[in-house]
Amino acid sequence: MRFSETLRAAVDAIISHRSRSILTVLGILIGIAAVIVTVGIGEGTQSSVTSAISALGSNVLTVTSGSSTTGGVRGGAGSSTSLTMSDALALGSNANAPQVVAVAPVVQTQASMQAGSSTWTAPVIGTTPPYLGIRGRQLSAGRFITPSDVTSRAAVAVLGSQVASELFAGQDPVGQTVDIGTTPFQVVGTLKSAGSSSTNQDDQVIVPITTAQQVLIGNISSISQILLKASSSSTIGPAYQEANDLLLQLHGITVPSQADFTITPDSQLLATTAAADAALTILLVAIAAISLLVGGIGVMNIMLVSVTERIREIGLRKALGATPGVILRQFLAEALLLGLAGGIIGVGLGVGLAILLPHLISQPVAISSPAILGSVFIAAGIGLVFGVYPASRAARLTPIDALRSD
Repeated sequence: MRFSETLRAAVDAIISHRSRSILTVLGILIGIAAVIVTVGIGEGTQSSVTSAISALGSNVLTVTSGSSTTGGVRGGAGSSTSLTMSDALALGSNANAPQVVAVAPVVQTQASMQAGSSTWTAPVIGTTPPYLGIRGRQLSAGRFITPSDVTSRAAVAVLGSQVASELFAGQDPVGQTVDIGTTPFQVVGTLKSAGSSSTNQDDQVIVPITTAQQVLIGNISSISQILLKASSSSTIGPAYQEANDLLLQLHGITVPSQADFTITPDSQLLATTAAADAALTILLVAIAAISLLVGGIGVMNIMLVSVTERIREIGLRKALGATPGVILRQFLAEALLLGLAGGIIGVGLGVGLAILLPHLISQPVAISSPAILGSVFIAAGIGLVFGVYPASRAARLTPIDALRSD
């Protein structure tokens, strides 16, 4: 029997048992779609993290206060109040840290806000003018906070793009008023979208640090973080050492292991996030692979049922001269077609979900060409591998035994 005839016979057999074939294909296509979506989510997340690293640069350091102990319970990093504005001023001195070219102290709190009838809750960051350059952010309208805003404790705010759209949908926020907590702030600028890395950078409001300390936090002495920018990526090491030595001296710490602060390169934080995302992607792909395995077992079960139901047909064909190889090829062709059908439909479903999901979950989903091609080959391979046993069983039947079967 020629290949074309074998293929036609396989197609006829699949069509004649539509319901059973659809159920078989369904198991494979769900697994294939799951693989494409999970790989796409993983690649999309890693791409956004890579973009965030590029945007932040490899020359930014974050100084975080150490942990605190209250009632015998030790808090996490950043829970103490070991960093002060004096530390930030000292780090900003070229004489003390020549490799540090910009410094921005930071305090942060969560606050509810209202503009007209619109309400929102978002992180509020209190900082100084260098924050914009250190974080690599850009304005979409208006201006950023100024030194005079910090000095005068001005009630001015710069909104992230998401906050601006939530509070002032379809309007220009600049010049309007937003109540943060119970205090009215004038919106002086908005930021361009920067996406998400470890946090959503668009869901933020930035105010002068002095205003945040006095009005929103009620603590004018301590700060939670100090952002440092080294002169270049090649001087990140010397800048780290300068900052570490200076803070140890200012805090009167003689044993470095007992430091009440932590200095971390931002690229390291984002790389850790990327590693966690990659591990999660592997887990999700493993779950999807189990779905494919279940789909493969479904193919084998259906083919075994097909062999049982068509045992007299097999006996008749053998009696008319069909060799075991011909029978084997026909059943393998059926299994291969079922696998390919599941793979192609699964790819279409997976690509459709990859296009749709970013609009529903605000999560980038990449469409991976290697994953698509690999999925089709995997689906075909599943059909062949799990079709071998039923096909070989059909090929081993003797014509007499097959024709005698009820």
